[in-house]
Amino acid sequence: MSLLACNKSNPLLDQPNTPYGVPAFDQVKLEHYLPAFEAAIAEQKAEIDAIVNNEAEPTFENTIVALDRTGMTLDRVEGVFFNVLEADGNDEMNEIAEQVSPMLSELSDGIILNDKLFQRVKFVYDQRDQLGLNPEQMCLVTETYKAFADNGANLPEDKKERLKEINQELALLSLKFGNNVVAETNSDDMKRFVTDEALLKGLPESAKAAAAEEAAAAGHPGEWLFTPKRTSFTPVLQYCENRDLRKQLLMDYTTRGNRNNDNDNKAVIIREMELRIEKAKLFGYDNPADYILADCMAKNHETVDAFLASVWAPSLESAKREAAALQELLEQDMPGEKLQPWDWWYYAEKLRKAKYALDEEELKPYFELDNVRKGAFGVATKLYGVQFERLENMPVYNPEVEVFKVTEADGSLVGILYTDYFPRAGKRPGAWMNQILPQYIDAEGVDHRPVIINVGNFNKPAAGNPSLLSMDDVETLFHEFGHALHGLLSKAHYKSLSGTNTPRDFVELPSQFMENYAYEPEVLKTYAFHYQTGEVIPDELIAKINAAGKFNQGFVTTELLSASILDMDFHELETAEGLDVNAFEQKSLDKMGMIDEIIVRYRPTFYNHIFTTGYEAGYYSYTWAAVLDADAFAAFKETGDLFEPETAKRFRHLLEQGGTRDAQELYIEFRGKEADPANLLRRKGFIE
Repeated sequence: MSLLACNKSNPLLDQPNTPYGVPAFDQVKLEHYLPAFEAAIAEQKAEIDAIVNNEAEPTFENTIVALDRTGMTLDRVEGVFFNVLEADGNDEMNEIAEQVSPMLSELSDGIILNDKLFQRVKFVYDQRDQLGLNPEQMCLVTETYKAFADNGANLPEDKKERLKEINQELALLSLKFGNNVVAETNSDDMKRFVTDEALLKGLPESAKAAAAEEAAAAGHPGEWLFTPKRTSFTPVLQYCENRDLRKQLLMDYTTRGNRNNDNDNKAVIIREMELRIEKAKLFGYDNPADYILADCMAKNHETVDAFLASVWAPSLESAKREAAALQELLEQDMPGEKLQPWDWWYYAEKLRKAKYALDEEELKPYFELDNVRKGAFGVATKLYGVQFERLENMPVYNPEVEVFKVTEADGSLVGILYTDYFPRAGKRPGAWMNQILPQYIDAEGVDHRPVIINVGNFNKPAAGNPSLLSMDDVETLFHEFGHALHGLLSKAHYKSLSGTNTPRDFVELPSQFMENYAYEPEVLKTYAFHYQTGEVIPDELIAKINAAGKFNQGFVTTELLSASILDMDFHELETAEGLDVNAFEQKSLDKMGMIDEIIVRYRPTFYNHIFTTGYEAGYYSYTWAAVLDADAFAAFKETGDLFEPETAKRFRHLLEQGGTRDAQELYIEFRGKEADPANLLRRKGFIE
């Protein structure tokens, strides 16, 4: 009797009787998760045992493909649990995660460090050139072997055992780090109530209304509540005349996890770095960066450091010029005062208005969330021919979630897309794309289409009004939708190579490529309609957006690059002995020559990318991919048509490949040459 047959009452284990086979989110209860994980893990272990105990000689099909096909049930369970945990979690789910994380780590290690299994994989790998494999099959063999070798299969037994211990502890530490950030962000200590409306002078009415609703919901009617969530404090930084309030909110945001309380992350970071360094040395690397980068496009930390330095220099010089201009504005208000980080957004907004007559609040009425999403969908339709249809009465984990069917022009299914855009107490900060179910083609040739989700934290609409997005929000929506398209358009045969399973410094290309379309005039006119009048955005506003396109790019790029360099500095450490997180951060900033007027985008104690979500020694990839996306968009610009069919066909082909081909080869196949960094520097206004 199969494991599934014993668990018919668990909706996570049953094949769901739902449209398009999506998870039965509406039937899943807390008590279903742990038994589902236990059953799914046991099932995959049995699948692995069947491969290991197969008496037949190892082949591509009975070993490599069979291994890729294991864990289908676990994929479904993880796809539900971790997406809900991140987007709509609670204390009970956090407790389940703490139980499950070591179980999953043990399973992964039990597979990777299974010597009999590795010997079968190695047997096929050693004969790969004689097997008549196609490029995708060859890639699967190579990547499977590397997954074992890079994760300890060739280590002696004592080191394998130590690696298991390290991985399990790192899994728990990563979970703890993220939970601490969420807890701190939502803590009562971080809630700032304003009782005097005069203190909010300059703040747009929409932001005040949202803050008033938050305060009322927190039991403080007639007041205004601000928190370290981006949607809450960013309008204050941009528009509020009250310098003290701006400082308070920015300091709240940038000191999360660094307040010597129960949510403090400094000790977590030190322990993570100790373990990451030890792990790297088990594999013969001096530092975690080189261990991690070996399978990326960049290959080593020297390449990344040189790349970041080449962009850092013009970025910092531009930021210094911007700071000087903002200092002049501040002097007019407060003679003798020095520009501070909490002043930058406020005076940058003033300067943008003065220089370009561009007021972001003037734009927001044209950026209604549903219309912006339709605009992003429309770009995909024009580029790739895919269609989007909202589905009603679909199972969701929260009423705010919406579901869309994505089809080809002929009606065939591309995939299912969930969107979840508003902040809530159990949602982690930021925006992201995740896979709920993977794409792959089974042995019978059936193409299993993916289920993808886009999650954001956009401003929740006040009662009776739609959600209006900032310019940054618009870019974020297009960005995450680019990731979604990468997952949706996948045409790989094997799940481990499908969708976004690519090198980390390549995976941001599709997302950042989509950002290019957000403010193109012909695209704006398809989605930027005034939410009250229905008026299409006027040409004069579009002209202002384009004129201001290079405004403040020194700040934006410097803020991002400083976080990338800080990430590399941490992961180039060869010992964590005596590590003082705050002192190390300051030493890193001093080394790069960071100016006092800018705070690094992510300070260590809330840097989820590198201490929770798997981007360690990888944050540089946003800038690395920016070189690729600027160059890719230039390919369209050079044709004179943003949607030129042949160029779009080639780019779609790149998206469809997932990780089935070498990333650099894929890009050169699309572009005909390597990416030219000058296109990025030109776009930012750093060079002519």
